[in-house]
Amino acid sequence: MNYDFENPTNRKGTSSIKWDHYGDLDILPMWIADMDFKTAPEITENLKNQIELGVFGYTHAPNELITIVIKRLQERYQWQIEADWIVWLPGLVPALSMACRSTGKDGDKILVPTPIYPPFLRAPNLSRRQKITIDLSIINNEWKLDFNLLEEKIISEKIKVLLLCNPHNPIGKVYSVEELNTIAEICVRNQVVVCSDEIHNDLILDPRKKHHCIASLTSEISNYSITLMSPSKTFNLPGLGCSFAIIPNPEIRKEFVKSGDGFVPHPGIFGYAGCLAAYTFGNHWHQELLTYLRGNLEYTMSRVSKIEKIKMIPPDATYLSWIDVKELHQINPGKYFESKGLGLSDGRIFKGDGFVRLNFGTPRCYLTEGLNRLEHAVQSAL
Repeated sequence: MNYDFENPTNRKGTSSIKWDHYGDLDILPMWIADMDFKTAPEITENLKNQIELGVFGYTHAPNELITIVIKRLQERYQWQIEADWIVWLPGLVPALSMACRSTGKDGDKILVPTPIYPPFLRAPNLSRRQKITIDLSIINNEWKLDFNLLEEKIISEKIKVLLLCNPHNPIGKVYSVEELNTIAEICVRNQVVVCSDEIHNDLILDPRKKHHCIASLTSEISNYSITLMSPSKTFNLPGLGCSFAIIPNPEIRKEFVKSGDGFVPHPGIFGYAGCLAAYTFGNHWHQELLTYLRGNLEYTMSRVSKIEKIKMIPPDATYLSWIDVKELHQINPGKYFESKGLGLSDGRIFKGDGFVRLNFGTPRCYLTEGLNRLEHAVQSAL
């Protein structure tokens, strides 16, 4: 079955955070991590079935959804989990704060590799913890984490939790199994809990790369792990609000649940229905999405490589390009590009000064127009 990723849907005036952000201004939004594709029709059909019931009461995760999550992790990532390890959530942003609060006490230190998705940077302080950062570096055109420095900081700062993002937003890095094993060994050795946000795990674009769940590597790291997942990025369902944490250690799981008690709600009926349909019927749509995104990435790379003064390392995963615009010497690059009609995420909010993030999860006509505006903006800055 062929799905339509080419024809755009008009999302203006639909209360879309992405498309209504700039009001009536002529600014093409390519900032927030929200794709412009209609989700798989099989998912839409399942949601319609829920609507036809006409009763929208409190709902728990269906048993068949729990079964398919367990099966999916085993088949895709060779990770055998148990049903009671799963904690259902309305989203992964509150889960970051819950992870920070589930280990240690007020004032403890949380380590965050940067540049990174902004909620990672906010979660420690919101959780009455201290944030410590460690910068990834570009070595031989690849983003790398300095493992010696990682352990030094863990020891010297008495780190309690490492907030990991794999694949890493915004740079699109997929950590290799060797890198993950090193991180795991360091964290186990120093009794550090790893909270691994793996929300982009099914969006691997580089066929040479493979996603590995860090918690699946050894029983030791499993005991120190909190893994966050969701169908929302893969199937473009963030508005349905259904995610989950996988926490093998019962004590950590107990504290994690306790940390959200009273203010983090359970997913609703449509979230569970969307998640179940995505994981049950969405595979063909997902495969065609990956093909389309790979084409968009190739096109983006070909265009950016021809624009002087900017550059980008192709992401291993996600639908996000992290573009180096330092040579444009713009104090506020996000505002500058907006003034030229292109809405991008400013790298400063990721602790990545001199970069912008462009979302290429969009029909080719929008992407072409966005890259045209990017080129014009760069030329105007020179």
